[in-house]
Amino acid sequence: MSVAETTEARPSTGRDAKPAVTARRTWPAWLGAVAAVLGGTALIAVHASFYGHWLIDDAAITFAYSRNVADGLGPVLQPGVAPVEGYSNPTWMILLALGKLVGLFDHGTLFGVSDQILFPKALALACCAGVLVLFHAGAKELTRRPALVTFLAGAALAANPSFVIWCFSGLENSFYALTVAALAVLLLRSVLSDKLLLHRVAIGAGVLAMLAALTRPDGIIYAGAYPIAVAVFLKRAVLARSVRAVVVSIAAFAVPFGAYVVYRWFEFGRLLPNTAVAKGQEPPDLADLARPGEILSYAGWLLVAVVAGCLAVQLVKPGRFRIGLIALLVPFGLAVAAFIVLEYDWMGHLRFATPVWTVGALLGATAVVETFAVVRRTRSRVVLALLLVAASVSAVGGYYSQGTKYRDDVKTAMCAVAERDDTAINGFADILRLPDTASAGVIDLGGTALGSRLRLLDLAGLGDAPIADYLHTADFAGLRDYVFTTAKPELIVFVGSWSSTLQFDQDPRFERDYATIFVRNDAKNQAAYHVRRDLADEAKLAELQAFAQRELPPILSSNDVARRRGCANIVPGFSA
Repeated sequence: MSVAETTEARPSTGRDAKPAVTARRTWPAWLGAVAAVLGGTALIAVHASFYGHWLIDDAAITFAYSRNVADGLGPVLQPGVAPVEGYSNPTWMILLALGKLVGLFDHGTLFGVSDQILFPKALALACCAGVLVLFHAGAKELTRRPALVTFLAGAALAANPSFVIWCFSGLENSFYALTVAALAVLLLRSVLSDKLLLHRVAIGAGVLAMLAALTRPDGIIYAGAYPIAVAVFLKRAVLARSVRAVVVSIAAFAVPFGAYVVYRWFEFGRLLPNTAVAKGQEPPDLADLARPGEILSYAGWLLVAVVAGCLAVQLVKPGRFRIGLIALLVPFGLAVAAFIVLEYDWMGHLRFATPVWTVGALLGATAVVETFAVVRRTRSRVVLALLLVAASVSAVGGYYSQGTKYRDDVKTAMCAVAERDDTAINGFADILRLPDTASAGVIDLGGTALGSRLRLLDLAGLGDAPIADYLHTADFAGLRDYVFTTAKPELIVFVGSWSSTLQFDQDPRFERDYATIFVRNDAKNQAAYHVRRDLADEAKLAELQAFAQRELPPILSSNDVARRRGCANIVPGFSA
């Protein structure tokens, strides 16, 4: 007997039977599928447009690496520096590098917009469209209404600020969502077609898990999706075959992923990305088990309760539909587990919850549509409809508040960072006549890495291995010793409270060795620029200060009100 058949009997009639599609209905079915995918994608695009040209500055770190890879310089932050894995998303970096190689990224403008902004957003939209195509491929195995399920799931994702903000931030979230959606649909379809134990399915699951793991470090958790799915549907009669399939899947994951880890070791001297070392990811504790509450609160408690009720109704009914939902719950559960494990993220809006929203949208839309289908009494349908409307209105109200709040105060924009720090650093370097081999210690790395003509010392550790090691152990004294006695950057730029976080403001060597050029410390702009004292006498310091007072206030004033604006392509020597 098959895996699915040995788990639960499949009725051959009724709603559990796979709907037959006749030749006469093929074209309308395709038309509905296309309309659902395009409609959902359009809604996502409309929401994404609300955040303008904004990209998070951390995304530009990957942009800098993709530029240098495409230019044949290797995985380096800037030309001529030692390799440090300051990115944690190799697949996304490669996609951007391919975009540069074909002339779509980091070359100039597309339709009048910088391709450093437009291409990542267009690529994200393509990934979102791919997610909806996958949703339809999965839904048509579960329901007679796959187009409706696809559109509802797309609308749910489009309404969710967390999903849209981070998919269109320039970061890897959109491709991450695509890989997890592909894995979820593969498990769903293979379970329902009784092909879960085929080697091609096992290999496919392993490869998709590998892609997820090379898109985000926490993606490694999806290597467990296939073994868990096999265990869930396991029966003694197919035990040996199940074990072989799991071994094949693990090998399909481990061989390419292990090859990249070996490459990482020889290229960068680490087994983990430098970013993971700098951030100091710690094992979860008991308090972290409450973190799913953040997801429930963000999604809307009432909406979650109604959808969970529909899901529960479907899970208590034996049959094909329940089998499919259980298959989807495997990657969904892993997505929630990964969210629990990860440290709090300063960027906000549940950046690490993207896979939860992705699989959850498919689960929820399918459960709701099918619950309506099985509710026969008009009164019951009206009650369910009213509950869904009330829950949706409540949730959308919360989403609107969250989205508009973020829109009015977006986090660290790439263009704002480049205009501020590259203008300052390149201008100071010109006044001081510094060579390109001189260095500047910075906090905001992305836009600065794209536009600074000086080499950068990443005081936040993402792009610098020694500093990452100090931050990993919270050895701020050792970090300052390294800066003052070994690195000795010609310029230092602090933003926000980083001077206090790293305790530079308490170290007498900072005042002794560095003179202040410019400080702005208000609610939305906290930036301070310093020069090594041996490079600037009183006259030169006055010249630097005059330049800063002339150039920086207009840029910082723009940052108060217009951080969603775009900018010209950021290249070495960039200035506003």
